[in-house]
Amino acid sequence: MAMDFKELLEKQEQLKKNKVEAAEEKEREITKVLTFHIDNQVYGIEIPNVVEIIGVPHITAVPGVPPYIKGIINVRSKVLPVVSIRSRFGREEIPYNERTCTIIIYIDDVQVGMIVDEVLEVLSVSQQHIAKSPESTSVNSNKFIKYLLEMPDGIKLVLDINKLVYDNDQHSFVSAE
Repeated sequence: MAMDFKELLEKQEQLKKNKVEAAEEKEREITKVLTFHIDNQVYGIEIPNVVEIIGVPHITAVPGVPPYIKGIINVRSKVLPVVSIRSRFGREEIPYNERTCTIIIYIDDVQVGMIVDEVLEVLSVSQQHIAKSPESTSVNSNKFIKYLLEMPDGIKLVLDINKLVYDNDQHSFVSAE
């Protein structure tokens, strides 16, 4: 069946409206967040801190470091400390699989690898998606949360990489480079 002229104009107006709404949403975007899984929870880190995503390379153990520091890795002739986010959150370690990734982040002139269960996607974030982190300290990983994202498909926890990278004693595990 052919569309009549009125329907065609309405459809064209709707397309214009959708384009304007998409452009306005893009203007309201304040950051992008890379999301990933740890167990069944979705976490995120802000894209400006992400250098790259790789598989899990050979890890050389380093004695005398906290258990969440898995050791060091060599990425393009650069030696980086690598952290298991599962261990950092006090969760049980699981064997690595084809979905396990290492996210290389950059903080305070240092690169660090973060091992996660699975990388998901990059989300565009506008102010309307951001909610404050709850103040409850009963959740073990709460001290690592920078803010919450309230998205149509659920809540994502955006991590504060400063708190992930620097120990409670203010000693950096990335100081030896």
